[in-house]
Amino acid sequence: MSLLVTGSIGIDCVETPHGKRDDVIGGSAIYFSYAASFFTPVRLVGVVGEDCPSKLLQVFQNRDVDTSGLEIRKGSKTFRWHGSYLKDLNEAVTEKVDLNVLAERAPKIPQGFLDTKHVFLANTHPALQQEILASLKSPKLVVADTMNLWIQTEQAELRKLLGKIDGLVLNDGEARLLTGEKNLVAAAKAVRKLGPKFVVIKKGEHGCLLSSERGEFVLPAFPAEKVIDPTGAGDSFAGGMMGYLSTQGSFSVATLKRALAFGTVVASYTIADFSLAGLQSATRDHIDDRWNDFKQAMSF
Repeated sequence: MSLLVTGSIGIDCVETPHGKRDDVIGGSAIYFSYAASFFTPVRLVGVVGEDCPSKLLQVFQNRDVDTSGLEIRKGSKTFRWHGSYLKDLNEAVTEKVDLNVLAERAPKIPQGFLDTKHVFLANTHPALQQEILASLKSPKLVVADTMNLWIQTEQAELRKLLGKIDGLVLNDGEARLLTGEKNLVAAAKAVRKLGPKFVVIKKGEHGCLLSSERGEFVLPAFPAEKVIDPTGAGDSFAGGMMGYLSTQGSFSVATLKRALAFGTVVASYTIADFSLAGLQSATRDHIDDRWNDFKQAMSF
Protein backbone atom coordinates (compact mmCIF):
# COMPACT_ATOMS: atom_id res chain seq x y z
CA MET A 1 0.00 0.00 0.00
CA SER A 2 1.30 3.44 -0.91
CA LEU A 3 2.79 5.83 1.58
CA LEU A 4 2.41 9.60 1.17
CA VAL A 5 5.07 11.98 2.40
CA THR A 6 5.16 15.74 2.34
CA GLY A 7 8.04 17.85 3.60
CA SER A 8 10.99 19.95 2.62
CA ILE A 9 13.01 19.52 -0.56
CA GLY A 10 16.15 21.57 -0.59
CA ILE A 11 19.61 22.30 -1.82
CA ASP A 12 22.19 21.66 0.89
CA CYS A 13 25.72 22.70 1.66
CA VAL A 14 27.20 20.31 4.22
CA GLU A 15 30.49 20.39 6.12
CA THR A 16 31.81 17.51 8.22
CA PRO A 17 35.29 16.46 9.36
CA HIS A 18 35.38 14.33 6.19
CA GLY A 19 34.91 17.21 3.76
CA LYS A 20 32.41 19.60 2.27
CA ARG A 21 29.71 19.19 -0.33
CA ASP A 22 28.04 22.17 -2.03
CA ASP A 23 24.65 22.20 -3.74
CA VAL A 24 23.60 18.61 -3.05
CA ILE A 25 20.01 17.41 -2.87
CA GLY A 26 18.54 17.41 0.62
CA GLY A 27 15.39 18.01 2.60
CA SER A 28 13.28 15.82 4.83
CA ALA A 29 10.98 14.55 2.08
CA ILE A 30 13.90 13.50 -0.11
CA TYR A 31 15.65 11.35 2.49
CA PHE A 32 12.36 9.93 3.74
CA SER A 33 11.13 9.00 0.27
CA TYR A 34 14.31 7.24 -0.76
CA ALA A 35 14.45 5.28 2.50
CA ALA A 36 10.76 4.30 2.44
CA SER A 37 10.98 3.18 -1.20
CA PHE A 38 12.97 0.12 -0.11
CA PHE A 39 9.72 -1.17 1.42
CA THR A 40 6.70 0.30 -0.37
CA PRO A 41 5.60 2.63 -3.18
CA VAL A 42 5.94 6.27 -2.12
CA ARG A 43 3.88 9.28 -3.14
CA LEU A 44 5.93 12.45 -2.80
CA VAL A 45 4.30 15.84 -2.31
CA GLY A 46 6.62 18.84 -2.20
CA VAL A 47 7.60 22.10 -3.81
CA VAL A 48 10.80 23.63 -5.16
CA GLY A 49 11.55 26.90 -6.89
CA GLU A 50 12.30 27.28 -10.56
CA ASP A 51 15.98 27.65 -9.64
CA CYS A 52 16.26 23.97 -8.64
CA PRO A 53 18.60 22.15 -11.08
CA SER A 54 16.71 19.37 -12.87
CA LYS A 55 19.54 16.90 -12.25
CA LEU A 56 18.92 17.11 -8.50
CA LEU A 57 15.36 15.89 -9.01
CA GLN A 58 16.47 12.80 -10.93
CA VAL A 59 17.53 10.97 -7.76
CA PHE A 60 14.38 8.82 -7.82
CA GLN A 61 15.02 7.26 -11.21
CA ASN A 62 14.55 3.50 -10.87
CA ARG A 63 12.89 3.98 -7.45
CA ASP A 64 9.20 3.38 -6.75
CA VAL A 65 8.57 7.03 -5.93
CA ASP A 66 5.71 8.86 -7.63
CA THR A 67 6.83 12.48 -8.04
CA SER A 68 3.66 13.72 -9.72
CA GLY A 69 3.01 15.64 -6.50
CA LEU A 70 6.22 17.64 -6.91
CA GLU A 71 5.55 21.26 -7.83
CA ILE A 72 8.15 23.46 -9.50
CA ARG A 73 6.84 26.89 -8.56
CA LYS A 74 7.55 29.71 -10.97
CA GLY A 75 8.91 32.90 -9.45
CA SER A 76 10.00 31.12 -6.26
CA LYS A 77 13.34 29.95 -4.94
CA THR A 78 14.17 26.53 -3.51
CA PHE A 79 14.73 25.97 0.20
CA ARG A 80 18.45 26.10 1.03
CA TRP A 81 20.32 24.89 4.10
CA HIS A 82 23.99 25.21 5.04
CA GLY A 83 24.91 22.96 7.94
CA SER A 84 28.13 22.09 9.75
CA TYR A 85 29.12 19.12 11.90
CA LEU A 86 32.71 20.25 12.47
CA LYS A 87 32.29 20.54 16.24
CA ASP A 88 30.09 17.52 16.90
CA LEU A 89 28.85 14.86 14.47
CA ASN A 90 25.80 14.36 16.68
CA GLU A 91 24.55 17.91 16.27
CA ALA A 92 24.24 20.05 13.18
CA VAL A 93 25.04 23.74 13.40
CA THR A 94 22.89 25.70 10.98
CA GLU A 95 25.21 28.22 9.39
CA LYS A 96 22.53 29.63 7.10
CA VAL A 97 18.98 28.81 6.11
CA ASP A 98 16.76 30.33 3.43
CA LEU A 99 13.18 29.09 3.73
CA ASN A 100 12.24 30.57 0.35
CA VAL A 101 9.40 28.46 -1.08
CA LEU A 102 8.78 26.79 2.31
CA ALA A 103 7.50 30.12 3.62
CA GLU A 104 4.77 30.12 0.97
CA ARG A 105 1.57 28.11 0.52
CA ALA A 106 1.58 24.35 0.73
CA PRO A 107 1.83 22.28 -2.45
CA LYS A 108 -1.41 20.81 -3.78
CA ILE A 109 -1.96 17.09 -3.35
CA PRO A 110 -2.83 15.36 -6.64
CA GLN A 111 -6.36 13.94 -6.77
CA GLY A 112 -4.98 10.44 -7.10
CA PHE A 113 -3.09 10.78 -3.81
CA LEU A 114 -6.05 11.80 -1.64
CA ASP A 115 -7.01 8.24 -0.74
CA THR A 116 -3.60 7.38 0.75
CA LYS A 117 -3.96 5.49 4.03
CA HIS A 118 -0.44 5.93 5.43
CA VAL A 119 0.89 9.46 5.74
CA PHE A 120 4.10 11.01 7.00
CA LEU A 121 4.22 14.75 7.49
CA ALA A 122 7.97 15.27 7.28
CA ASN A 123 9.58 18.31 8.82
CA THR A 124 8.14 21.55 7.52
CA HIS A 125 5.99 24.39 8.88
CA PRO A 126 3.25 22.90 11.14
CA ALA A 127 0.59 25.07 9.50
CA LEU A 128 1.49 23.53 6.14
CA GLN A 129 1.43 20.06 7.70
CA GLN A 130 -2.11 20.69 8.93
CA GLU A 131 -3.16 22.06 5.55
CA ILE A 132 -1.93 18.91 3.82
CA LEU A 133 -3.59 16.64 6.39
CA ALA A 134 -6.94 18.41 6.00
CA SER A 135 -6.90 17.59 2.28
CA LEU A 136 -6.76 13.81 2.77
CA LYS A 137 -9.89 11.67 2.84
CA SER A 138 -9.50 9.07 5.59
CA PRO A 139 -5.89 8.18 6.44
CA LYS A 140 -5.35 5.12 8.60
CA LEU A 141 -2.01 6.17 10.11
CA VAL A 142 -0.59 9.71 10.31
CA VAL A 143 2.86 10.36 11.75
CA ALA A 144 4.72 13.68 11.78
CA ASP A 145 8.19 15.05 12.37
CA THR A 146 9.19 18.51 13.56
CA MET A 147 12.24 20.56 14.53
CA ASN A 148 13.44 23.09 17.09
CA LEU A 149 12.72 26.04 14.78
CA TRP A 150 8.98 25.31 14.80
CA ILE A 151 8.94 24.52 18.54
CA GLN A 152 10.49 27.92 19.23
CA THR A 153 8.56 30.01 16.71
CA GLU A 154 5.32 28.14 15.89
CA GLN A 155 4.50 26.11 18.98
CA ALA A 156 0.81 27.04 18.94
CA GLU A 157 0.42 25.63 15.43
CA LEU A 158 2.52 22.61 16.35
CA ARG A 159 0.28 21.81 19.31
CA LYS A 160 -2.76 21.98 17.03
CA LEU A 161 -1.07 19.44 14.76
CA LEU A 162 -0.28 17.11 17.66
CA GLY A 163 -3.96 16.75 18.41
CA LYS A 164 -4.60 15.43 14.89
CA ILE A 165 -1.92 12.77 14.42
CA ASP A 166 -1.22 9.21 15.58
CA GLY A 167 2.52 9.46 16.10
CA LEU A 168 5.32 12.00 16.42
CA VAL A 169 9.02 11.60 15.65
CA LEU A 170 11.48 14.11 17.12
CA ASN A 171 14.98 14.16 18.59
CA ASP A 172 15.95 14.33 22.25
CA GLY A 173 16.71 18.05 22.25
CA GLU A 174 13.39 18.83 20.58
CA ALA A 175 11.49 16.66 23.08
CA ARG A 176 13.06 18.52 25.99
CA LEU A 177 12.44 21.89 24.33
CA LEU A 178 8.78 21.10 23.64
CA THR A 179 7.96 19.76 27.11
CA GLY A 180 10.48 21.32 29.49
CA GLU A 181 11.24 17.83 30.80
CA LYS A 182 14.91 16.81 31.11
CA ASN A 183 14.17 13.11 31.50
CA LEU A 184 13.31 11.63 28.09
CA VAL A 185 10.78 9.13 29.42
CA ALA A 186 8.94 11.97 31.14
CA ALA A 187 9.26 14.10 28.01
CA ALA A 188 7.82 11.35 25.80
CA LYS A 189 4.85 10.89 28.15
CA ALA A 190 4.28 14.64 28.17
CA VAL A 191 4.22 14.70 24.36
CA ARG A 192 1.67 11.88 24.29
CA LYS A 193 -0.60 13.94 26.52
CA LEU A 194 -0.71 16.49 23.70
CA GLY A 195 -2.34 13.98 21.35
CA PRO A 196 -0.12 11.38 19.65
CA LYS A 197 -0.75 7.72 20.53
CA PHE A 198 2.96 7.01 20.29
CA VAL A 199 6.15 9.05 20.31
CA VAL A 200 9.57 8.15 18.95
CA ILE A 201 12.50 10.13 20.32
CA LYS A 202 15.69 9.90 18.27
CA LYS A 203 18.91 9.95 20.29
CA GLY A 204 21.52 9.95 17.54
CA GLU A 205 24.35 7.51 18.21
CA HIS A 206 22.47 6.37 21.33
CA GLY A 207 19.51 4.95 19.43
CA CYS A 208 15.85 5.79 20.02
CA LEU A 209 13.06 5.63 22.56
CA LEU A 210 9.50 4.51 21.84
CA SER A 211 6.71 5.61 24.16
CA SER A 212 3.19 4.25 23.85
CA GLU A 213 0.28 3.33 26.09
CA ARG A 214 2.02 -0.02 26.58
CA GLY A 215 5.09 1.63 28.09
CA GLU A 216 8.58 2.58 26.92
CA PHE A 217 11.10 0.71 24.78
CA VAL A 218 14.70 1.69 24.04
CA LEU A 219 16.60 0.49 20.97
CA PRO A 220 20.32 1.17 20.48
CA ALA A 221 21.72 2.54 17.24
CA PHE A 222 23.29 0.16 14.75
CA PRO A 223 27.04 0.12 15.49
CA ALA A 224 28.65 2.38 12.89
CA GLU A 225 32.40 2.29 12.53
CA LYS A 226 32.57 5.47 10.47
CA VAL A 227 30.16 8.38 10.19
CA ILE A 228 30.71 10.60 7.15
CA ASP A 229 27.57 12.78 7.06
CA PRO A 230 24.67 12.55 9.54
CA THR A 231 22.42 14.78 7.43
CA GLY A 232 19.12 13.08 6.74
CA ALA A 233 19.72 10.22 9.18
CA GLY A 234 16.59 11.03 11.17
CA ASP A 235 14.49 11.38 8.03
CA SER A 236 15.85 8.09 6.68
CA PHE A 237 15.08 6.48 10.02
CA ALA A 238 11.50 7.70 9.73
CA GLY A 239 11.33 6.52 6.12
CA GLY A 240 12.45 3.02 7.01
CA MET A 241 10.09 2.93 9.97
CA MET A 242 7.04 4.15 8.04
CA GLY A 243 7.92 2.15 4.94
CA TYR A 244 7.78 -1.04 6.98
CA LEU A 245 4.67 0.00 8.93
CA SER A 246 2.75 0.66 5.73
CA THR A 247 3.23 -2.99 4.72
CA GLN A 248 1.73 -4.29 7.96
CA GLY A 249 -1.90 -4.91 8.81
CA SER A 250 -1.65 -3.58 12.36
CA PHE A 251 0.35 -1.10 14.38
CA SER A 252 0.88 -3.10 17.54
CA VAL A 253 3.80 -2.37 19.85
CA ALA A 254 5.60 -5.45 18.48
CA THR A 255 5.16 -4.12 14.94
CA LEU A 256 6.39 -0.69 16.00
CA LYS A 257 9.50 -2.25 17.54
CA ARG A 258 10.33 -4.08 14.32
CA ALA A 259 9.72 -0.86 12.39
CA LEU A 260 12.16 1.02 14.63
CA ALA A 261 14.80 -1.59 13.91
CA PHE A 262 14.30 -1.22 10.16
CA GLY A 263 14.51 2.55 10.49
CA THR A 264 17.71 2.24 12.50
CA VAL A 265 19.30 -0.01 9.88
CA VAL A 266 18.32 2.22 6.96
CA ALA A 267 19.76 5.27 8.75
CA SER A 268 23.06 3.40 9.20
CA TYR A 269 23.47 3.50 5.40
CA THR A 270 22.63 7.20 5.18
CA ILE A 271 25.41 8.29 7.53
CA ALA A 272 28.04 6.31 5.61
CA ASP A 273 28.39 8.92 2.85
CA PHE A 274 27.38 12.44 1.83
CA SER A 275 23.82 13.29 0.78
CA LEU A 276 22.00 10.26 -0.71
CA ALA A 277 25.13 8.34 -1.72
CA GLY A 278 24.97 6.01 1.27
CA LEU A 279 21.35 5.05 0.59
CA GLN A 280 22.06 4.70 -3.11
CA SER A 281 24.69 2.08 -2.34
CA ALA A 282 22.17 -0.10 -0.47
CA THR A 283 19.65 -2.69 -1.63
CA ARG A 284 16.69 -4.27 0.14
CA ASP A 285 18.72 -7.45 0.55
CA HIS A 286 21.49 -5.46 2.25
CA ILE A 287 18.95 -3.92 4.59
CA ASP A 288 17.32 -7.27 5.43
CA ASP A 289 20.70 -8.88 6.13
CA ARG A 290 21.75 -6.04 8.40
CA TRP A 291 18.33 -6.09 10.12
CA ASN A 292 18.72 -9.79 10.88
CA ASP A 293 22.23 -9.20 12.25
CA PHE A 294 20.87 -6.37 14.39
CA LYS A 295 18.01 -8.54 15.65
CA GLN A 296 20.39 -11.33 16.64
CA ALA A 297 22.66 -8.86 18.41
CA MET A 298 19.69 -7.68 20.49
CA SER A 299 18.84 -11.23 21.63
CA PHE A 300 20.21 -12.47 24.94
